Amino acid sequence: MLRQLKFAAGPLLLDSLGVIIFAVLMALHASVLVATICGATIAVGMVVSDIVRGKPVPAMQWLSLALVVVSAGATLLTHDPRFVMAKPSIIYWVVGCAMLRPGWLNRYVIPEEFAVIGDLMTAFGYVWAGLMFVTGIANLVIAIAFPQWWLTFLAIFPTASKVVLFAVHFATLRIIGRRRVRAAA
Repeated sequence: MLRQLKFAAGPLLLDSLGVIIFAVLMALHASVLVATICGATIAVGMVVSDIVRGKPVPAMQWLSLALVVVSAGATLLTHDPRFVMAKPSIIYWVVGCAMLRPGWLNRYVIPEEFAVIGDLMTAFGYVWAGLMFVTGIANLVIAIAFPQWWLTFLAIFPTASKVVLFAVHFATLRIIGRRRVRAAA
């Protein structure tokens, strides 16, 4: 079980590292310029690393790079707090759209298990996309209607909802995968 968890979590963390660094630095009240440079440098480094090693660059890594560069650039240009508060919604919707592509989750499954649970990965890909769209809508509602709660919402809901969905996703794959293997034997 730990092998499957490591196999799934590793690429997900690496694909999002630039965005994570940018968000952490912003949460620590680093300047937008510093957060932008650090997040973009990490995101570019991840893409360059794959290119140098001759590996294909996953779509989520390209997306991470684009999100860091575009969102940070727009923040630097506007200095508008409403944009900063709405920016996560835009990011969640863009990520949700990228997650609508069938098969995007397949790289997070050990190849020998794909034959057993591959169909579930496509279904969960759409569930993940739905979570991104819902989170984007919730962020926008909180930012507009309850701005005093926006930082608390941003600190809790997006991470907690992803952790819960990851646990449900992982447990569902394990349970259904085991049932299918037993039924085939």
